[in-house]
Amino acid sequence: MDILLQQIINGLVLGSIYALVALGYTMVYGIMGLINFAHGEVVMIGALVALAVIRLLADSGLPGVVVALVGLGAAAPVCMAVGFTIERVAYRPLRRAPRLAPLITAIGVSIVLQNLAMLIWGRNYHAFPPILPTSQHEVFGATITSLQVAIVLIAALMMGGLMLLVQRTRLGRAMRATAENPAIAQLMGVDINRIISLTFVIGSALAAVAGLMVSANYSIAHYYMGFILGLKAFTAAVLGGIGKLGGAMLGGILLGLIESLGAGYIGDLTGGFLGSHYQDVFAFFVLICVLVFRPSGLVGEKAAERA
Repeated sequence: MDILLQQIINGLVLGSIYALVALGYTMVYGIMGLINFAHGEVVMIGALVALAVIRLLADSGLPGVVVALVGLGAAAPVCMAVGFTIERVAYRPLRRAPRLAPLITAIGVSIVLQNLAMLIWGRNYHAFPPILPTSQHEVFGATITSLQVAIVLIAALMMGGLMLLVQRTRLGRAMRATAENPAIAQLMGVDINRIISLTFVIGSALAAVAGLMVSANYSIAHYYMGFILGLKAFTAAVLGGIGKLGGAMLGGILLGLIESLGAGYIGDLTGGFLGSHYQDVFAFFVLICVLVFRPSGLVGEKAAERA
């Protein structure tokens, strides 16, 4: 039972990160119908910028939490600027183009950001300094660290805040109107260009937080870290129902649990053949199953075919 609980805890931590990244995918898709495959690279930039600042201040004598917040304070504006630039330069000119053109552009932007990061930070892995509390707590025989508790709580607060923003504010109402029908929203006085840009900016701010979480949780960051993370977050968004904020959260948590339990239990049953080194297999197996059996996702609605 303690092993099961430990895998559940690990899955919740991992799923919280997936959910936070998946929100960026589902927000953009809900507004524009576009899969922003460069979003994983925005997470990577947030992680590397935050880590660069944290390493500069690691020996300053400041408390570790303060240093991490300063790193996040530097990473968030950079990611927001990157997200705004991506939308303005790469996607806005192609808004009325066939669906294939923005998709290819998104992949191209992803590759460009990876190479820019490689030029700035190099190919090597960058270690996260041990500045955050790592005290361990036992829960019915399972172990959870203070950092993992913080990751889950911060992710939950940010996801809840985003839901309140979308459902209870004027900006959220404009975002929902733009997602429903951009042309009608524009006729009603909504500046859809501004709303779409703000959607990218908000999603990029969440990506900065997720980047810091990933680098702190695994104690490393590198220029290629956003690729697999982005694909898994996209899988989480599809699993929950892409375009639905609640679906992205649910899909992220479920995917984290599936990976953790799959790597822990199926790995033991197969003698380690499908253990932690093959946990990516479980994520993409889930993606294939969802696309085959329920393309709309767990909470998505089937779109009616137009005559």
